[in-house]
Amino acid sequence: MLSVDEQMRIITSGAAQIVPEADLRKKLEKGEPLNIKLGVDPTSPDLHLGHAVPLRKMRQFQDLGHNVTLIIGNGTALIGDPSGKNSTRPQLSQEQIEANAETYVSQAMKILDPEKTTIVHNGDWILSMDLAGLLQVCSKFTVARILERDDFTKRYQSQTPIALHEFLYPVMQAFDSVQIKADVEMGGTDQLFNLLAGRELMEKMGMEPQIALTMPLLEGTDGVRKMSKSYGNYIGLTDAPKDMFGKTMSIPDEMIGKYYRLASSLTPAEVDKIDAALADGSADPYELKRALGRDLCDTYHGAGAGDEAQAEFDRVFKEGQLADFPEKHVELTVNDEGQIYLAGLLKDLGLSASAGQARRDIDGGGVKINGKAVAPKSYNIDPSALKLGDTLSVGKRKGFKLI
Repeated sequence: MLSVDEQMRIITSGAAQIVPEADLRKKLEKGEPLNIKLGVDPTSPDLHLGHAVPLRKMRQFQDLGHNVTLIIGNGTALIGDPSGKNSTRPQLSQEQIEANAETYVSQAMKILDPEKTTIVHNGDWILSMDLAGLLQVCSKFTVARILERDDFTKRYQSQTPIALHEFLYPVMQAFDSVQIKADVEMGGTDQLFNLLAGRELMEKMGMEPQIALTMPLLEGTDGVRKMSKSYGNYIGLTDAPKDMFGKTMSIPDEMIGKYYRLASSLTPAEVDKIDAALADGSADPYELKRALGRDLCDTYHGAGAGDEAQAEFDRVFKEGQLADFPEKHVELTVNDEGQIYLAGLLKDLGLSASAGQARRDIDGGGVKINGKAVAPKSYNIDPSALKLGDTLSVGKRKGFKLI
């Protein structure tokens, strides 16, 4: 096992907060493997790189020789985590939760070492808890303490309803830590209150309290908002390699260092070198994104997937060759002026949502015929410019070969 100082350098790399950091050092100085906890509620079957950030840190703990416990929240998911929400979450059925959990674990094991990961379900102790047990745990917290949570405070002050069962969520998450005797609990920055609740409950039950370690929220490919499917700025763990690579190439240059730090398989020392090269201008952002894309593809699709995805990317985009678009039968009719109404054709083919959007796509340079961009304002074109057998596309992935 590495020295305490070396372990601390790895553990703190990329972390947002460690509360309290001095206590983590004391735990490490004992020279015994720590019990590292991450609880996840399987509320969705699909994970993206943002979800994988704490899993990456868990893998670092595994590589350092510590014990990792992944808690599947089939009990807490029935409550619904209110963290960061301004309204009550809809409650899921047990069937939905179990189906999502199976998918979650299979994706998480692409990052964690399956042979060194303990998987438990908190429904095993939460769902079997009787009223006396529930009252005993709840008695360790006050309403005032729970209302200290920022999201609860805002909802209370704005008179937005807070369902009583939502108060149970941080209590039950804290009880998870008691059950597995956690030394460190991981979570996103929006989870700090819940993690500290676990520390508080362990102290009140006479146990050595856990350390709260939070990881930053990863911005999506737009570089602005947090990664989310609802924003369309996500890189999914189950995305096809070519899509994963292509999306990686679209991230802003200023996000390269953070993506390497939080999402890649590189060691903190290797990422430090990349940060230094970016800072002194000696790094090539384009090549760094290509290397990152290869790394992500290899991680989630196996060795060699990154090289194949890069070759496809180069073939389609870098070398300017056409993608293998599907064939589509069309009638290339002309209007009274003897022109093809391109904006209307794009709408009819479903390549643009409307004729108005088609005009905007044309003006933005996103409409191409045989890989060559159509000039702005070319809403009507000469029949010689578009013939059967040509490829008509909008953006990088939507298009048809016209037959």
